[in-house]
Amino acid sequence: MQDEAGAPLIAADETPADPRPARERRALFALMVGAAVVAYALDQATKAWALASLEVGSPVNVVSDLIRLNLIRNAGAAFSIGDNATWVLTVIAFGVLAVIIRTARRIGSRGWAWALGLLLGGSLGNLTDRMTREPGPGRGHVVDFIDYFGLFIGNVADIAIVGAALLIALLALRGIGVDGRRPHHGRHEAAE
Repeated sequence: MQDEAGAPLIAADETPADPRPARERRALFALMVGAAVVAYALDQATKAWALASLEVGSPVNVVSDLIRLNLIRNAGAAFSIGDNATWVLTVIAFGVLAVIIRTARRIGSRGWAWALGLLLGGSLGNLTDRMTREPGPGRGHVVDFIDYFGLFIGNVADIAIVGAALLIALLALRGIGVDGRRPHHGRHEAAE
C-alpha cells in the first residue's frame, strides 16, 4: 500500500518492462520489413516498366483524362518543388531513413509496422532513383508516371508514402503510440 496519498507505486527511475514478448516484436519487425520490401519491389518494377513502355510527352489515358500514364523525370519533390535542390532532397531522404530505422526498434503494433514499412519502402524507392539515375549520384531524377487529374505526377513509392502518412495520422488520432500503447489519462482518486 502507499504510505502517502499520490505517491507512485514504482520508483521514478524504474520504467515498466515492455509488455510484448520478444516473439511478437520480431513478428512486427518482420511485418514492417515485408511491407517495405513489397513497396520497394513494386515501385522499382513499375518504374522499369514505365521506362520501357512509355515515352516522355506521350501520355496514355487510363481513366479518361483523369488518370493517365505520363512519363517524366522529376528533379524535385512533390509538385516538382525544389527542382534546383535535388541534393538537399537526397540528404533529407537519408535523414528520414535514419528516423524510420531508429523508430522501428520500438514497434509495438501492427498499424505502426505497416506504416513504417510503407514509409521505408517508398522512401527507399525514390532514394534509389536519386542515387542511381541521371544526372548522377545524389542528384538523380525520380521516375514519375502516374498523372492524377493533370494536377501532379507520381509513382508507386509516392503512393506508399502517402498511404503511410494517412495510416500514421489515423494511429495518432486513435492515440496509439509506436510502442502500441495508448496514453493513460486517468486521475487519482482521493483516499478516503
